[in-house]
Amino acid sequence: MVTVRLRVLAERLMRSDIATVANHKSALPGVKTMTSQALSPARSRLNASYRNLTLWTLQGWIAMFFIAAGYAKLSEPMANLVELMKWPALAAPNMVRGLGVAEIVLAVLMLAPLVSWKHGRPLLVMAAAGLLALEAVMLALHATGMDVGLAVTNLILIAMTAPVLWMRAREVRQG
Repeated sequence: MVTVRLRVLAERLMRSDIATVANHKSALPGVKTMTSQALSPARSRLNASYRNLTLWTLQGWIAMFFIAAGYAKLSEPMANLVELMKWPALAAPNMVRGLGVAEIVLAVLMLAPLVSWKHGRPLLVMAAAGLLALEAVMLALHATGMDVGLAVTNLILIAMTAPVLWMRAREVRQG
């Protein structure tokens, strides 16, 4: 008798809780699944701030890396580049220099929203997509050339660029 009353009381409490959302369709009868707590507006803003700070940090690191890499490809003699990386020996010097220019341009575009949030975000998404494609190609090139250190570097860059592209593209689509 007491357990029946406690069960009825518990069910009333569960139904009266406004912040809880429950899916009543369950494989087991009487078992409620998929409960979650709704976030308060303040907590949602805080989470968005953390996400934005994380994305800006990743964008800054990516930009710094590619500005440095592009500058090295533009300023270093080809003999030094061949020593540091094996692939410039297989490419034309103009292609290596052009790749350096492309890396610098895409890196600067990663920071475009600093100048104009409205016009800079689509440029950021385009730059992130370009850098992600470049990183994927370079990963394949370094992996086939057995250049393990540079392949791992490209994996890390892909792991940093992919979330930036995904989250910023979602922002552009939403607003």
